[in-house]
Amino acid sequence: MSRWPDQCGAKSPPLLLLALVEILRRHRLSVASGDLLLIDGRWYVTHAGLLKIAARSKCCGIQIHPVTEFSETSASRYAFRATVYTSSGCKGFVGYGDADPSNVSYLVHGAEMRVAETRAVNRALRKAYGIGICSVEEIGSSVEPPQPSHESKRVPPHSANGNGSGSPKVRDRLCHLIRQHQLDPALVKSYATDFCGVQTLRDATREQVENFVVHLADWAEKDRNALLCQLNSYPAQKEGAA
Repeated sequence: MSRWPDQCGAKSPPLLLLALVEILRRHRLSVASGDLLLIDGRWYVTHAGLLKIAARSKCCGIQIHPVTEFSETSASRYAFRATVYTSSGCKGFVGYGDADPSNVSYLVHGAEMRVAETRAVNRALRKAYGIGICSVEEIGSSVEPPQPSHESKRVPPHSANGNGSGSPKVRDRLCHLIRQHQLDPALVKSYATDFCGVQTLRDATREQVENFVVHLADWAEKDRNALLCQLNSYPAQKEGAA
């Protein structure tokens, strides 16, 4: 059951609410679970929401391949081709996704490969299941990084595969995001467990947590107020943030 997005206390324009009602009716998504986000007056579906639709529709599989002719690892530029198979006899719905330092959040610089892969999957899923609205992960970043202050230090870039020397742990990146955007650690943990579809954050895989960190960074940069509304819809947990 989807909760009405009134946590922010502001009245949405009638057309915006009508659009939301149609999306919820058609795809059975939940605003409270983070399946949909409202950014700059437009609704966007999230990667988690698309995967939920695919699972409910009994998606047969997703194939992902790098597109080498449009990739340049030395410049952290990656492109992927994703194919979604909705049934055993389906010929496949194809989507492409790309990412480089110029079109992703500065907070996830070094993770361009994973962002590109996610964007390709999202586009293919939207084609396969007739999702007319764009996904939030496909939006490019237009916000410049803030100037460094004495109180906080920017986390150094991490390698695209999550390994390598100097690569911060996922936990460290999450803690940096919480400090950077002054988020409630307990509420972030509640949102993370819901986003990853697990009972506790310890049950989530590294890939699930990394996807959550990328998602959280993008949302915090694009619309922090909407993110705060989302977090405030969760009951605080007693444990720490990660």
